[in-house]
Amino acid sequence: MKILLDAMGGDNAPDATIKGAVKAINQIKAELVLIGKEDVIRGKFKELYGKEPEEISDRFSIKNTTETIEMEDIPTVAIKRKKDSSMVVGFKMLKADEGDVFISAGNSGALLTGATLLVGRIKGIDRPALGGILPAYKSQLLLMDCGANTNCKPNNLLQFALMSTIYLRNTFGIEKPAIGLLNIGTEETKGNELTKESYMLLKEKAEEMGINFIGNVEGRDAFSGKVDAIITDGFTGNIFLKAIEGLGKLVKRNLTENLKKNVFTTIAAVPSMPAIKGFAKSVDYKSYGGALFLGVNKPVVKAHGSSDEILFEFTIKQAEKFVENKAVPRMI
Repeated sequence: MKILLDAMGGDNAPDATIKGAVKAINQIKAELVLIGKEDVIRGKFKELYGKEPEEISDRFSIKNTTETIEMEDIPTVAIKRKKDSSMVVGFKMLKADEGDVFISAGNSGALLTGATLLVGRIKGIDRPALGGILPAYKSQLLLMDCGANTNCKPNNLLQFALMSTIYLRNTFGIEKPAIGLLNIGTEETKGNELTKESYMLLKEKAEEMGINFIGNVEGRDAFSGKVDAIITDGFTGNIFLKAIEGLGKLVKRNLTENLKKNVFTTIAAVPSMPAIKGFAKSVDYKSYGGALFLGVNKPVVKAHGSSDEILFEFTIKQAEKFVENKAVPRMI
């Protein structure tokens, strides 16, 4: 297996990308191809580790490129004009079977455009979407779409529900995943035009398409463990995702500060430390890695734009599992 990694994509690249790759390399079996400006990548390895990448592991290799797609670039223009960018080269390698999965923390719009135009959509899918995994009570929650499509039609959300069902069944072994529609209330009359029309369409088509649609789900109930996936447009989904990530950081920060408030709170916390660490791990979004683009012909994984080395480490390990579990082939 070969994992293709956009070494230049993301706010903290190439430092975080390289550090994450080094952390992950001995935890995976796959080869890891770092795509980007070779002189920059090698220079960073020398700076950080005093070694060439091949000296750290013989499963490291570099694919040289001369361009980078920036976060502020217009997606369609960047994909068409920056043909030697780390992202475009990564897509072309994936399509040519020179890799099994492609990871990037770069421009989300460009990643969606490239995945759609260069890798290709699964037949019958109008719009690929980002399926992000989040922690839930004694389980996990699939958020679909979490940022790829800011404007959607009801049929798009119906397809998101179908892809979520197939993905959860084949990858996580959930025979009849519970699929909910993210809304401001549980009543079918609640919401804007998109959610109301999507509700009616899902209600009408769910049974014949094999979707276990449980109705509208409010944000506060999403993590109850009773819902396996929540469906929404990418605009709402991305706001929801980032709000949850921010809340997780707040809880962790406040908990840490309160435990270290004085010597008494520190001593009192010692017996509870295993439980506290377990809680912190369960709500840490970093351990859930990136989001898989569902609806394209080959595995493409979007890492957070602000990914640090820990997030890259988990995303690389997660990408290997996507390939092993045949998450994409089982959807075609």
